[in-house]
Amino acid sequence: MTQEIRNYTLNFGPQHPAAHGVLRLVLEMDGEVVQRADPHVGLLHRATEKLAESKPYNQSIGYMDRLDYVSMMCNEHAYVRAIEKLMGIQVPERAEYIRTMFDEITRILNHLMWIGSNALDLGAMAVFLYAFREREELMDCYEAVSGARMHATYYRPGGVARDLPDSMPRYRESPWRKASEIKRLNQWREGSLLDFLDAFTDDFPKRVDEYENLLTDNRIWKQRTVGIGVVPPEMALAWGMTGPMLRGSGVAWDLRKKQPYAAYDKVDFDVPVGVQGDCYDRYLVRVEEMRQSNRIIKQCVQWLRANPGPVMVRNFKVAPPRRTEMKDDMEALIHHFKLFTEGYSVPAGEVYSAVEAPKGEFGAYLVSDGANKPFRLKLRAPGFAHLSSMDAIVRGHMLPDVVAMIGTYDIVFGEIDR
Repeated sequence: MTQEIRNYTLNFGPQHPAAHGVLRLVLEMDGEVVQRADPHVGLLHRATEKLAESKPYNQSIGYMDRLDYVSMMCNEHAYVRAIEKLMGIQVPERAEYIRTMFDEITRILNHLMWIGSNALDLGAMAVFLYAFREREELMDCYEAVSGARMHATYYRPGGVARDLPDSMPRYRESPWRKASEIKRLNQWREGSLLDFLDAFTDDFPKRVDEYENLLTDNRIWKQRTVGIGVVPPEMALAWGMTGPMLRGSGVAWDLRKKQPYAAYDKVDFDVPVGVQGDCYDRYLVRVEEMRQSNRIIKQCVQWLRANPGPVMVRNFKVAPPRRTEMKDDMEALIHHFKLFTEGYSVPAGEVYSAVEAPKGEFGAYLVSDGANKPFRLKLRAPGFAHLSSMDAIVRGHMLPDVVAMIGTYDIVFGEIDR
């Protein structure tokens, strides 16, 4: 008598490190082969969209940082652009270049986190340490303009909170660091933020070469990624994929080129695309995107050096007046108090604003009824569309390939489970 062999169900996460602590994948397994994958979300739900409907517009900018908490300023960009579209605000050109520069700094920050954590998931530990070396440098740029390393709340409807600083955060002497080491760490920090970024962009291509030396031709890395999680272009489009997931499948769709915003129509860069649509191609796309982002930052630094100017609209309804103006002008003082207590009312209407975030198209659908807070805010997160394709992609793969697939999605659950 033969015994019937049945599939068994396996909980992948939420405690598994690759599942980010909040993704529960229910896998139906035939031995080591995945027959079905059912992603369960709802373990992180913070009701961001609902919270935004109960607060004045400006007070929700900080919530955007906490959605995809690796792509902070890009999230802010989509939200403030939606408000600007409804209010008909024209952002100063210098602010547009600053936004473009920080969007690309954010893209590099995101991809550094991705390449380090994805390599760690698949067994390569050294890359994680290399990537965080450069990530710390760029986190200092966030700190320089906003005072915060991650949740900057730097973008504002009408521009940015303040102009670029003339100095950078510097390392101080401590019992654990020699004076010679402190001097080396502060070498790029002697001047302004733009001086720092000049030095960083000169050095960064060599650092990307180091990541590639560790991974690109590494036979173990290729065994874990080549031919794994192949997404044909038709399937990528059908699932609503964007960003590196779509470009890795050979579709050259990038909002920065197709629907330019900020200063993207004034800078020169290329859009890398893959051929096979597997995990390895998506890795190559992200590596090349870091190089292209570096090019864009370099161009923005040169423009910003040569073109001083305002970084915020002169409109007291959305931008606070200067302190000197408040001392001499009672109307400016009233606008100041009104702005920070009641906020501003946005004309009734609806708008969708999207940016090319590091993970794909991040969009904000905003509905206003003329009040000082949104009637409805719906966020379009790229990771949600990507995760929904998990079942179709991992069927027939081995269990360790699920880890590679979660890594190649580059998911952050703050934006998926909003």
